[in-house]
Amino acid sequence: MNIQNNASTGNERVEIGQGKPMNNMKYFAKKWFVTLGVLPFLLIAAVAIFASVSDNFLTVRNLLNVVRQSSYLTLVAVGQMVVLLTGGFDLSVGTMIALSSVVGATAMAASYAAMPDMVWLCIAIGLMAGMLAGMTIGVVNGVGVAVLGVSPFMMTLGMASVGFGAALYLTGGTPVYGMPQAFGDVFGFGNFWGIPAPVCVAAIAISLAAILVNRTRLGRYFYAVGGNIKAARLSGINTKRTLFSAYIICAGFAALSGMLLTARLDTGEANIGSAMPLESIAACVIAGVSLRGGVGRLGNVVLGAIFIGLVQNGMNLARVESYLQTVVIGGLLIFAVVVEQVRLRMMQSLHQD
Repeated sequence: MNIQNNASTGNERVEIGQGKPMNNMKYFAKKWFVTLGVLPFLLIAAVAIFASVSDNFLTVRNLLNVVRQSSYLTLVAVGQMVVLLTGGFDLSVGTMIALSSVVGATAMAASYAAMPDMVWLCIAIGLMAGMLAGMTIGVVNGVGVAVLGVSPFMMTLGMASVGFGAALYLTGGTPVYGMPQAFGDVFGFGNFWGIPAPVCVAAIAISLAAILVNRTRLGRYFYAVGGNIKAARLSGINTKRTLFSAYIICAGFAALSGMLLTARLDTGEANIGSAMPLESIAACVIAGVSLRGGVGRLGNVVLGAIFIGLVQNGMNLARVESYLQTVVIGGLLIFAVVVEQVRLRMMQSLHQD
């Protein structure tokens, strides 16, 4: 019986190689889908749909606006990817954005009131305060997950509540004003060589993340820990330090996004970033990052975040209500997870063939 099966399998391979059109088409379609994932097809579909809905969608001005708007999510998604590679995820990235915005704006406004002639020193003080505030959440998450062994879901969910509560307490629920105008003019609305400042900052940060993930030992450790944490530990990798580093890096990217958003809004807000956990995870999953850890490419994540921004922009042009937009993003996340499972099964079947 086994001999017959093996012989049958061998015959099928010969037929495919000799060229039955339908078999060849199915095989290469599977191979392309397994290699590329669902993201390229979603991008093509989104562009085709929204271009037919609005004539303004494919204009240079609108596409540049999409890239600028996507830069904030891209930063958060890149940080989220690092945590996902280790087999966890971070539901507190929205809190980091809110807390960094509030603390950074408060410190910047207070120092500017005390030193109105030293504008850039005040901006530097605010930036450092905001980054430290956001990364403090990352430190707590890292200690909880890596050292105490708390589930990433429970740890980051709890810190999301703590952080938002702290941000609201610090501001009393009101926006923080009084920052130097130069902060918003440069980092919110400024341009470098014709490129919006948030895009330039995001490009630099993403380049550094690419070097970290693809060219350093720590980057390889992220993949190893997410692939099999026990095997990584037996191989001599300090898994606790690796997990701790992942949550710190994620917090740093989220805090940077929070400060850029603060510059764009020209106020410190305690209620910004609430949608970022869902959107950042959706961007990663659509880009093929595995929720089980150990699988993901940085370039795809950037495209995934731009895709989310493209969909949001297209729905705005189509005058879709904001509440329905949240439904669409959630539906895309579920769709991406289902398609990823299909892709994994196809990958296994190709290996068996």
